[in-house]
Parts: sequence; structure tokens; C-alpha cells
Amino acid sequence: MSAKVPADTRVGHIHLKVTDLDRAVHFYSAVLGFTVTQRYGEQAAFLAAGDYHHHIGLNTWHSSGAGPAPVRAAGLYHAAFVFPDRASLGAALQRVLDHGTNLDGAADHGVSEAVYFNDPDGNGIELYRDRAPEDWPRNADGTLKMVNAPLAVDALLAEAR
Repeated sequence: MSAKVPADTRVGHIHLKVTDLDRAVHFYSAVLGFTVTQRYGEQAAFLAAGDYHHHIGLNTWHSSGAGPAPVRAAGLYHAAFVFPDRASLGAALQRVLDHGTNLDGAADHGVSEAVYFNDPDGNGIELYRDRAPEDWPRNADGTLKMVNAPLAVDALLAEAR
């Protein structure tokens, strides 16, 4: 018998090791738009969307001044942030590009639209928006049929204007 978590279980937050706290706080607040909810000197900061206590934890406890984690090693592939609609996703993408951050990819997965890049410490980031469940592509048996098609980034950016 396999165990199952309740259907309303959700990921509460991510906590990332960073090399420069001020730089990381700037990126996650000024570029991505999260609000700093608490800061512990030069060692840690917590950020959130809305009035939640925190969605993102950043710390330098074991990583101050270190380099990025090796690409070919076990660990976090990316943290994903879901935006409520296409316009807010497009606006966030525009801020990322204005910051000078290069995209690593952009995809239409059928169930969602997503863009991929790295934060200043090399942590993978995905920004995406879900389509309504009734619009998700499905196989004949009703199971999901996710795809990895190109995303029209220019059209997404136009939504933000």
C-alpha cells in the first residue's frame, strides 16, 4: 500500500543558500517582486508574496562568499513560482530581462506556460502560470498529456503592457 498526502497539501516555502545576502534580497525583492518580511542581520532574510510569513528563505550560514553549487551534482533543479495570470507573468519576465538576466528556456507545457533562468547564485528559477484545469490537454483515457512546446515569449511580454 502506498501512502498519500492529503490533496490540499502544498509546498510552504523554499530556503536557499546564497553567497551574498544583499544581492539575493535585491534580486528576489526588486526584480521578482517579493516583499521582505524579516531579516536577521547579514545572515538570513525571509520574503513573501502578499501577507504570508514567507515563501522564500535566504541564508548565508554555510555559503557566504562561496561559489555556486556544481551543475552536475544532486540538489535543487529549480524553484518554481506560480503567477495568477498571463499579464503578471509577463510583467515579472520583463523585470527579469530588464535586470539583465538571461533566459535558459521558455516552454508551453499545455497545462502551463513557463520561463527558466538562474538567480545570481546559480539557483534555477521557473516562473509560470497554470492554464485552467478544463483547458489542460488530455489523452483519450483522461490522463494528462503535458508537452514541451516553444513559448512565444514576445506574446507573453506583450500581455504585460
